[in-house]
Amino acid sequence: MPPRDPGAWMWVEACEMIDRAERLHRQFFQLGRSPTQRPSWEPPVDVFETERELWILVALPGVERDHVEVIVDGGTLIVAGERRIPAEVRAAALHRLEVPYGRFERRIALPSIPLEIGRRDLANGCLVLTLRKQ
Repeated sequence: MPPRDPGAWMWVEACEMIDRAERLHRQFFQLGRSPTQRPSWEPPVDVFETERELWILVALPGVERDHVEVIVDGGTLIVAGERRIPAEVRAAALHRLEVPYGRFERRIALPSIPLEIGRRDLANGCLVLTLRKQ
């Protein structure tokens, strides 16, 4: 077996890492369709459960508090809203756009136990929801 060419090996590794990064980006910022058939994107979500609460973290970079709506509809938590392009850059030339703008909606299935929305904070680009178990 001939020895590996370090330059070729490093190039292959770099290309594979870029491919993995692009797959992760597509996974975290998926385009979706809301039931209203308006185009939207789905923000990534983390869900944690403690003995008394359900903690939900929704990544919403650049989204203002008054542009987020939280609804519990049966056994589904709906986080919807809009990430707007800042007025200062609307006329700027676009070189790269990786974090989506526009309408977003994320539906999260909840466990079949009575829950009540407790804390709702938007800080550091994340919406933090605490749902208390009843």
